[in-house]
Amino acid sequence: MQPPEALTLASGLERLGLALDADQQARLLAYQDLIAKWNRVYNLTAVRDPAEMLTHHLLDSLSVVLPLRRHAAGRPLRLLDVGSGAGLPGVVLAIAEPQWHISCVDTVGKKASFIQQAAAELGLRQLRSEHARVEEMPPAQADVVTSRAFASLSDFTRLTAKHLAPAGGTWMAMKGKPPTAEIAELPAILDVFHVEPLQVPDLDAERCLIWIRPRAAE
Repeated sequence: MQPPEALTLASGLERLGLALDADQQARLLAYQDLIAKWNRVYNLTAVRDPAEMLTHHLLDSLSVVLPLRRHAAGRPLRLLDVGSGAGLPGVVLAIAEPQWHISCVDTVGKKASFIQQAAAELGLRQLRSEHARVEEMPPAQADVVTSRAFASLSDFTRLTAKHLAPAGGTWMAMKGKPPTAEIAELPAILDVFHVEPLQVPDLDAERCLIWIRPRAAE
């Protein structure tokens, strides 16, 4: 008999319309166990209940896989996850998409170390961990720069602008309710080209993606 977490994950994936094989699902649960283990010593995340962690962390991060796949249109993405914390969504994306090259950045050393350890234990060779301030890093040439509760849209785009690939680089910010005020504060050189609602299984809260790109010169 499968443990409750495995059944909940499988059900959530089905409701998201996302097909992951048994090995990927096992890695996701192993990743959650690793967060719980490190949380006993380090404060990686305030969420500690396993069922809540699965919904608020794993399924919440998995909800962006299909939107990112549509954006990728079959090409392998280079993705920079800023303010990654415990590796959300970066580690989850690395498990779901082994062909994507993902770098997770955090200013907190213990969190960057955790992501590095998770990459090693879960065999995620295409996942890198960076302990740095994102504005001080060399340009990453990322196809997508993403964040989950990192900063306001204005600060997020300003601090990471140099990391966008010059051709087609895009920001994807994970947010709760659509941040109307934050969008209004963005400079005119940026184009919010899509506000995409998300449905996270068993999560009684609004979620959306804010897609932003540099506005083309006229």
